[in-house]
Amino acid sequence: MKRVVITGMALASPLGCTREKAFDSLLTLKNCVQYMPELEQYERLNAKLCAPVKDFVMPEHFNRKVLRTMGPVSVMSVATAEEALKDAGLLGDEIITNGQTGVSYGSSSGSLEPLIDFHSLQVSKEVKNVNSGTYVKMMAQTTAVNLSLYFKTTGRLIPTSTACTSGSMGIGYAYEAIKYGHQTVMLAGGAEELHVSQIAVFDTLYATSQKNSTPTLTPSPFDKNRDGLVIGEGAGTLVLEEYEHAKKRGAKIYAEIIGFGTSTDGTHITSPNQDTMKNALALALKDANVSPDEIDYVNAHGTATTHGDVAETNATYEIFKRPVPISSLKSYTGHTLGACGAIEAILSIDMAHKNWFAPTINLNEVDEKCGALDYIKGEGREIKTRLIMSNNFAFGGINTSLIFKCM
Repeated sequence: MKRVVITGMALASPLGCTREKAFDSLLTLKNCVQYMPELEQYERLNAKLCAPVKDFVMPEHFNRKVLRTMGPVSVMSVATAEEALKDAGLLGDEIITNGQTGVSYGSSSGSLEPLIDFHSLQVSKEVKNVNSGTYVKMMAQTTAVNLSLYFKTTGRLIPTSTACTSGSMGIGYAYEAIKYGHQTVMLAGGAEELHVSQIAVFDTLYATSQKNSTPTLTPSPFDKNRDGLVIGEGAGTLVLEEYEHAKKRGAKIYAEIIGFGTSTDGTHITSPNQDTMKNALALALKDANVSPDEIDYVNAHGTATTHGDVAETNATYEIFKRPVPISSLKSYTGHTLGACGAIEAILSIDMAHKNWFAPTINLNEVDEKCGALDYIKGEGREIKTRLIMSNNFAFGGINTSLIFKCM
């Protein structure tokens, strides 16, 4: 078995588009949620809130030829991957194109605007807006394919379009590809672009926050008075590398991935299952060969939905059997869907390096139905730890857990 380390990280997020800005934003203990008046035009849409990416600038060298196959979700994916490769010292290295590098990446869906072009085809019965890039921009694997195309990778390509676990699954499958000797380097992560259709999906399920007049007070994961999630957007890309290869070239190492677990519910497509959530955490611990007592912080999925928070926190308690420190970064960024697993992994690793973990903001009174955990709230918490766990759960009953050993 090969050891797998993280040598590069970059993100685009509501907190900012550099890791430094994002971490500094966490320190302010303020969320990134905005009231969006343009959402008022949609009848019967209750939620008028979202958390857009802050300060993203498209690279100047992304010319028309590059962009013809990319919607916004792919642009953010490729831009953050380029920064992550720079961070790792691998941008332009021959290993990227010689078959030793693969891509494991996903989003809940591709870009959604191209769907309008297909709709016009159906309505007008005339092919006038559809072109060679329309399908590529909207297809589920668009982020992974555009990453491979842009960087000219010739290794494995693993699309992980598994809704809210797209980013964490991208990291997990990339980890396994290196661990079992199939690749030396992997580009891993997930992304999502903001679109009203995503807000509408959760709105119809009565899962969105409707605190439209008080955006700074929502979402509020684990809180007794939480009223739902807020949709965000962004991208997170990690460069995973085989340990000996990274060590030989003198690369800086942020963390080692030592555990990955994933499971499916097999019960309901949208309602969480506490028992199978628990299985994913147990599998990650088994893979890492560590006990729950060795984990000093858990980054929760923490969406602020009624049933999700309860199922997740009770599953976590059943594994840890103690009040392990836990917080949800979605209280800052909103729910970035396919990007959340990657963005939260990056921020969690950075928090571990700073020995400071962000509290769940807007958490005033923990719901008594939630598990008996140590909810970090109010101020941040200083914790000296090397082992952290990051969990994500998705529609379709898809559960993931990752364990990082911070170097």
